[in-house]
Amino acid sequence: MITAVRIDERLIHGQVAMTWTKTLKLDGLVVASDEAAENDIQKMTLKMAAPADVKTIIKSVDGAIQLLQNPRSQEMRLMVLVPTVKDAVKLAKAFPNEIELMNVGNAGKMTPPSPDKKLLTKEVMLTPEEISALEELIALYPETVFQGTPAMEKRLASDVLAN
Repeated sequence: MITAVRIDERLIHGQVAMTWTKTLKLDGLVVASDEAAENDIQKMTLKMAAPADVKTIIKSVDGAIQLLQNPRSQEMRLMVLVPTVKDAVKLAKAFPNEIELMNVGNAGKMTPPSPDKKLLTKEVMLTPEEISALEELIALYPETVFQGTPAMEKRLASDVLAN
């Protein structure tokens, strides 16, 4: 069972390192990002942002899926961080009913502005294609929530889309 998957284009940052790791009592963070996996400077920066007592692994999305399928991974409390909704859908398909928390944190705010992006929350702005991916994610994991930090209110993604 994967403890959590979080969509957050910032990947590892203060909220993840300080609050999510402690609240969820994580043993490890798995960054599943094709871009980060190929960028040595980004890998080094992400590992520096993670708490020293939390194992941090950076893989491509496919590499992360392989890693998470290893039986040893099942014994650890892991949060998987992905930069896009599309990446979360790929994980959700690979691990049906095996993810405890599917969380939308921050998405679409760091990519170039586009007139077709829709502001869903102050942290999430998605294109129509990304909204379709979010709908697919909700179909796979109906309990998908928008939640910036563990202290913030959880909002069902289906409710956010309905507004």
